[in-house]
Amino acid sequence: MISDGIISAVEISELAKSLTLLGCPSEKSAEMAAQLDRRAKQLAAQKDRSYEEALAHLLALMKQGWAAPKNL
Repeated sequence: MISDGIISAVEISELAKSLTLLGCPSEKSAEMAAQLDRRAKQLAAQKDRSYEEALAHLLALMKQGWAAPKNL
């Protein structure tokens, strides 16, 4: 459970699994999940929004990036 913008190691693992489902290479998913967590905390502080909102925003951006056509 996320509490005051703090995410546990178990939640990082779950986030990594979600990233894999969105198209992230599995060997990079744990590292990407940790980076995503850090960036969401930064955005939440900078933009005066909740951690959950910042994380959802970043996940949406990542999903768009992985879904983009590869041969432009």
